[in-house]
Amino acid sequence: MTHQITLMPSGHVCHAQAGETVLEAALREGFLLPYGCRNGACGSCKGKVLQGQVDHGTAQDKALPAAERERGAALFCQAKPLTDLVVECREIGAMRDIPVRTLPCRVQTLERLTPDVMRIRLRLPASERLQFRAGQYIDILLKDGTRRSLSMANPPHDDALIELHLRNYGGPFSTHVFTQMKEKDILRFEGPLGSFYLREDSDKPVILLAGGTGFAPIKAIIEHAIHNQVKRPLTLYRGARTAADLYLDELPQSWAREHGVNYIPVLSDGNAGDGWTGRRGLVHQAVLEDHADLSGFEIYACGAPAMIEAAKRDYCTQRALSEAAFYADAFTPANP
Repeated sequence: MTHQITLMPSGHVCHAQAGETVLEAALREGFLLPYGCRNGACGSCKGKVLQGQVDHGTAQDKALPAAERERGAALFCQAKPLTDLVVECREIGAMRDIPVRTLPCRVQTLERLTPDVMRIRLRLPASERLQFRAGQYIDILLKDGTRRSLSMANPPHDDALIELHLRNYGGPFSTHVFTQMKEKDILRFEGPLGSFYLREDSDKPVILLAGGTGFAPIKAIIEHAIHNQVKRPLTLYRGARTAADLYLDELPQSWAREHGVNYIPVLSDGNAGDGWTGRRGLVHQAVLEDHADLSGFEIYACGAPAMIEAAKRDYCTQRALSEAAFYADAFTPANP
């Protein structure tokens, strides 16, 4: 049984097939809604059910508190229509002409950037190129039917190889990459996915917030902005535990020297004897320390869910940032 979904305020209409979520139905019919993790954890796809009923699926309490659910809020990556629906949501028109594809690829190179971060470069078949926006991700399709989402670290103009940054958290895929994967292995992936990319119709200055391997999509966005000669001021706040965790650190340093990107690395661990003379503390708090008013900015944040949640809460409540100007990609586990 199908259910009609009316997207407001645009008035666009799509139809959910049996078992489809609101997000899946919208994407299949060419309407891009904001989303990130697609597993009910990050809250990027949150909207409101104005009419009708949904099954909220496995939406996590942090992303969809009970009080918000009672007021009609829903995570559209999890919400499945039980009736025809009218929903309130933001639509992103710029993505409609980029198809999501399933493609084979070959592991071109494996490079350890730190003991627990691997740079993976993938080569597509000679006749293929992946169209995407800087900041999006792909899902590696594993043989057991599961997926591993990884953000692309290369910008669209540099698409000969797909670059991924993987931290080894000890999961099955990470363990395989760090212990068994080798060059020339064949993989399959689906992409591009996600709505984390630079909104180029704005002239607001941009603050980019990267934690850990959240540097990957931020790298792609900055390199895209440099290539396209974007004139908006760009400031990168990059968080890491120690200086050794600031992998590829010479790259943002070169952006600062050659292109005027303001670069502020922040360490959360270490001590006075480690030789570090830069900023210390939590990276999202460094932004609070430097800016009394964020109402004129756009924020692009990528990293751990705790960092994303704290940044959005504090910037919106303490620094007058509009929620509509906060874009995030939270690296959330599929089974927290």
